Amino acid sequence: MEIVRAVQAGDLPQLWELIGQSTVGLTTLQITREQLLDRVELAVFAFNRKTEKPSGEPYLFVMEDTSRGKLVGLSCVFSKVGGFEPSYHYRVLQKRQHCESLHVTHEVTELHLEKIHDGPTEIGSLFLTENYRGKGRGRLLSLARFLFMAQHPLRFSQHVIAEMRGVVSDDGDCPFWEGIGRHFFKMDFPQADRLSTVDKSFIEDLMPQHPLYLCLLHPSAREVIGVVHEQTKPALKMLLDEGFVVTDLIDIFDGGPLVRCQREKIGAIARTRVVTFEAVQERIEGEPILVGTTGANFRSCLSPVRFAGNGIEIPSLTAALLDVHIGESLAVMNPHP
Repeated sequence: MEIVRAVQAGDLPQLWELIGQSTVGLTTLQITREQLLDRVELAVFAFNRKTEKPSGEPYLFVMEDTSRGKLVGLSCVFSKVGGFEPSYHYRVLQKRQHCESLHVTHEVTELHLEKIHDGPTEIGSLFLTENYRGKGRGRLLSLARFLFMAQHPLRFSQHVIAEMRGVVSDDGDCPFWEGIGRHFFKMDFPQADRLSTVDKSFIEDLMPQHPLYLCLLHPSAREVIGVVHEQTKPALKMLLDEGFVVTDLIDIFDGGPLVRCQREKIGAIARTRVVTFEAVQERIEGEPILVGTTGANFRSCLSPVRFAGNGIEIPSLTAALLDVHIGESLAVMNPHP
């Protein structure tokens, strides 16, 4: 059975092996072992902190197959983007132009480079090993983040964004990058993608500062603007179902869309409530729901439950997986809108 829990310091070796399976284009996973160690240490501190204020720390969640003691997936919430190092996007804007003497009016689409210094919360880094994709595991891995956010809303910004992966082949071919980025950075997409996780200053140093006209781009670059990677389509659909909307911002490297939602309007957060663990009941029928702990040692799983007044009854296996006892509080969420 799989659980989604807060990362632990001892997870580092398995995490390093896990992200080694990720493909080009998953920018937040193109990191060194030292960067991963830093992210794990910051996340462990974040889960145990008492301050209820977003300061840019990462909350890293891992999916574990408890029958094998093996990590099979991960996802993350960055409490705030921007700050000391800004976040960069292209804004897609349409401009109407008119010539009275020729009686000609037309619209021109432009890309404007934007920096975000005091940005929103960002969810990302969702990855599952190939053998564990399907059967609702990706949904569990994604929604577990919202289960935690619902319990600690003040740790996160009022708006939440997600950068969806754009069109990139497994070998690193990216049409949008070839149409723009290569001309200014003189490097392949995978190299630039990796560099962006270390230091973003090179972006402002080399990226054109003036608007770019889409009509001047190669058709192969124009056609993928705002288009998501084939493997990202289920994740995008799930976020749209939860209330996110596609914005006019895109990624400056692969052209993938950015989606956004107010924190309190995210469906999964609105569906979350806290109840008391009243009793163990082995024979419980019905569709499983998402159940999680409410303390710093966050753990969650899908399980059938029985509601009893203001509390719930859960199977003993669920209680063991979550490491909870009768009388403790649990957060619950219907996994579907």
